Amino acid sequence: MWIMNDKLVFLGLLYFVQGIPYGLQSSLLPVYLRGAGHSLTRIGLTKILYFPWVLKVLWAPLVDRVATKRRWLVATVSGLALTCLSSAALAPEAHIWGVAGTLLAMNTLASVQDIAVDGAAVGLLKGRGELGLGNTAQVVGYKAGSVFAGGGLLAVIDVAGWSWMFMLLTFVYAGVALFVWGAPVLDDEAIKVQQTDGSRRGQTSDAMRPWTVWRKLLAVPGTTWTVLYVLTYKLGEQGAVTMFPLFLLDHHMTARELGFWNGVVAMGFSICGSSLGGLLLAQFSIGSLMRRVFVLRTISMVFQSSLLTVLEPSPLMKAMAVLSMSIQHFLGGLITTLTFTTMMHCTQRAEESIQATHYSFLATLEVLGKLTFSALAGGVVDTFGFQVSFLFFLTLSAGTALHVWTATLTGALREHQIKEPPK
Repeated sequence: MWIMNDKLVFLGLLYFVQGIPYGLQSSLLPVYLRGAGHSLTRIGLTKILYFPWVLKVLWAPLVDRVATKRRWLVATVSGLALTCLSSAALAPEAHIWGVAGTLLAMNTLASVQDIAVDGAAVGLLKGRGELGLGNTAQVVGYKAGSVFAGGGLLAVIDVAGWSWMFMLLTFVYAGVALFVWGAPVLDDEAIKVQQTDGSRRGQTSDAMRPWTVWRKLLAVPGTTWTVLYVLTYKLGEQGAVTMFPLFLLDHHMTARELGFWNGVVAMGFSICGSSLGGLLLAQFSIGSLMRRVFVLRTISMVFQSSLLTVLEPSPLMKAMAVLSMSIQHFLGGLITTLTFTTMMHCTQRAEESIQATHYSFLATLEVLGKLTFSALAGGVVDTFGFQVSFLFFLTLSAGTALHVWTATLTGALREHQIKEPPK
């Protein structure tokens, strides 16, 4: 029990600090820049700084084969501490490109850290029970880090200031780097690396023939549908989640209010949705759950879009806005759990020698789909306005719901349908 608790603390803490850059960029930075007078187009284009997450599949073999996971983790977390220290000397109003550079560096380091901590988790977690608890630590830790950076720090940034905030993050990352360096859960890693070095030297034939690997990946049953799905399932939702808080900032709420309601409360609902997804999967099939949840998400977007017609600030409007964001984040968290489970089901059909590559391929496309649309959403709103843009987001969401509904009846998700247990 104590050993398992050590593993959960270790993984939860690493995923927590990994979620901090996402919270900074998705919740804190847009509100901060909008308050400083920047256009929605420029704010939307900051999503391009997530691009290192798309490229992580290229350097994953390096992390897997060179040095130990402990060294990679200490190096990346220490690098994040130094990056935050340099960010503390910048003012986003006057040094927007400097801030962009530090965020790009943070995303690069966090993406490498993600590869290392995922690899450590695979080696640490044994058995079905540990895997379930470990994945819960991953989701909750990552989103808690996002809430801390995007909600908690946004709520106090007006009082404390930009420099103080990044100095705090510097100490957080430095402390975690020291923790990882002395973490006993990784003590056996060096022995395992020495034992597997010999076998790894002989596993290079496929790496020398990349087109053979790609043909195998695309030949896995269900891959074509899953690729289209992971590229599009978040499009409408991503546009709404990114732009609706900025609409509220323009008309109804202060930055501090948004930091609490959108960065803390709504993200709390997202964590609940992600956790509920795992519980529901023990009772129902993936297909039946996805069909229902995607319809609910489309309905919630209709509700949220209707709020854009109310421009005058009022307590009722604020309450409806908070309710809308909470529902949207709850369903988004639930859909994320179902999506990664769907990806894993698809990967399990691949031969064992390419399963890791297949899953990394799908995960990279999932990130690419979200980032591409997030980067363009601000330009869409600047060009067409909030009301027309949200009708576009709603149409995309409804199209994804139809795509999922069809797959659960006749396509890739049909084989996952099982009879629901009696009520």
